[in-house]
Amino acid sequence: MLDIPRSARLAAWGTAWLQGRASTGGVVRAVTGEDEPHVVEPADLLPPAAADLEGLLVALREAGVPALRVVLPVPGDPVGLPGPPPFNAAAIEAGECVLTMGGPAWGAVPEVTEFGSEWEPGYLVSWHARPVNESRYLGDVGLAEAERALREGLLDATARLTRLDVAALGPDAAEQLRRLRRAEIPPGVLPAGTPARSLQVLSTAGRLRAVLSLAAQDDGAAVNVFEAQERARTLRELDVVCRHAVVAAVNAATTAPSH
Repeated sequence: MLDIPRSARLAAWGTAWLQGRASTGGVVRAVTGEDEPHVVEPADLLPPAAADLEGLLVALREAGVPALRVVLPVPGDPVGLPGPPPFNAAAIEAGECVLTMGGPAWGAVPEVTEFGSEWEPGYLVSWHARPVNESRYLGDVGLAEAERALREGLLDATARLTRLDVAALGPDAAEQLRRLRRAEIPPGVLPAGTPARSLQVLSTAGRLRAVLSLAAQDDGAAVNVFEAQERARTLRELDVVCRHAVVAAVNAATTAPSH
């Protein structure tokens, strides 16, 4: 099964709830997944009752927020972040955040703490909700552009990586790669009514991100520093394409007309 960032799940399901297309329990289950119950630290902008996901949703609705969007920033690629700088820094460190679309300009960044063992991991998640600057969504990639970039990026990266990686794939990595090629988005990760095009782009980007994570575990068959650097650069470039595609798929779904 492919992993979908928590912020992407909250943006998609939170929007569905705000538009009357999802139940509170459905949102909480979908966003929480296998985590411990999520908590919310609202500072001064939300009431004390918003200490969990349900409270956050109610507070957003009462504030007149009609929809949410996701941003997946990393160092060197902060596209979509609104500011102020402390919020942007926290979002970049987390690699994700949720922003309001309409209503008060708020954002939330998840802080994830892992516990347990390698065989039985657990996760504590605390959402830090803060006021942010008004955003006009500058730099967002459209869904059609994301589809095209995924196709072009995959072809380009495949050509550059094949000669470096084929000889380096051991049996364990090769088996993981075969499984990833068949991986699907788990049922219920996104709400009913999510456009098929968004699901397709999200699925493709999710597979590629999983493959990139596998490829980044070593230097492949690179035989010198230049080849290792070229390989790392190729992986970074394709990761940008994949992250932007996930953002485009989710945000296109949250801005689609509700029924």
